[in-house]
Amino acid sequence: MAAASSSSLYSGSKLLLGFTCKGKKMPLKFRWTIAFLVVTLSLCFADDDHEMEEFLKREHSLSKPYQGVGSSSSSHWELMGDAMVTTEQVRLTPDMQSRQGAIWSRIPCHLKDWEVQVHFKIHGQGKKNLNGDGLAIWYTKERMQKGPVFGNKDNFTGLGVFVDTYPNEEKHIERIFPFVLAMVGNGTISYDHERDGRPTELGGCNAMVRNLKHDSFLFIRYVRRRLTVMIDIDGQHEWRDCLDLPGVRLPQGYYFGASAITGDLSDNHDIISMKLYQLTVLRSKKEEEEEEDVITIPSVDNMELIRCEITHDEGMSGIAIFFTVLFSMLGCIFLIVIGLVVYSHWNENRRKRFY
Repeated sequence: MAAASSSSLYSGSKLLLGFTCKGKKMPLKFRWTIAFLVVTLSLCFADDDHEMEEFLKREHSLSKPYQGVGSSSSSHWELMGDAMVTTEQVRLTPDMQSRQGAIWSRIPCHLKDWEVQVHFKIHGQGKKNLNGDGLAIWYTKERMQKGPVFGNKDNFTGLGVFVDTYPNEEKHIERIFPFVLAMVGNGTISYDHERDGRPTELGGCNAMVRNLKHDSFLFIRYVRRRLTVMIDIDGQHEWRDCLDLPGVRLPQGYYFGASAITGDLSDNHDIISMKLYQLTVLRSKKEEEEEEDVITIPSVDNMELIRCEITHDEGMSGIAIFFTVLFSMLGCIFLIVIGLVVYSHWNENRRKRFY
């Protein structure tokens, strides 16, 4: 893709620079201007996707027919709790109360930059807000430990990305569920279940993922200490941004997994596939020097600032948003009126100069 883009830009630049008008070549100054514009456009199109390549890591991936799943030491994936394998999916929990299940990779991941794409399905008989509780995708130091955080242990060490389908904190009505959020734990940070993880979340987005007739996907990328989460749930085969955060520090050698839990309310939580890709990324010397230090404890830069921003965004009620929009519109109208007055005054003075 990158090579093709560069070739087309180069061909376009040759065409522009060699352009003739009525048998005469362009002036040299104008040709240099065109060249400058071509170079600028090429830099704009040279985004991160053109600077990296991806390779599927089968030993860390889960897909049909799920031959690598089992309890034997030769299998790559291991089931826990109520999870079971069928021909179509790995069902973490059935649509029954008080169940929890998980699937964990047996092989630690030592990749520096990676990307995981999860094909999942959440469905059940429960009506809206009468279903629960959700599923999680993990990259953690610990594995195969039951707990209250979507079927995994609390105070985990590493990254958790949660698809939360039930709102526990009723007073916050501005958040629409299901909701996708991310959290980084260092072994001492507890997930606040009663507040839906808000005190420790890094950000997120609403995602209407229940009982869809089309496929639903979750995308998690970790590159250059930057965490990106996207979703594809509209059946359009297009990723939608959910979270993009720099300064995320995750150690190598952790395990990938997926888990789910039900309580008084329930759902089927299915994993159809989890595909892990190794990303080869071009780095500058400055970036290589900055990333020389070995990360031993997961952390996020400027975490307090992130929490303040999330709290501020959630603190805006419907009335506050209404007045914010209202005053913004009034401000725009005021600026337009001032502009019209200034233009009218300028136009009047301009006409006076002709008399």
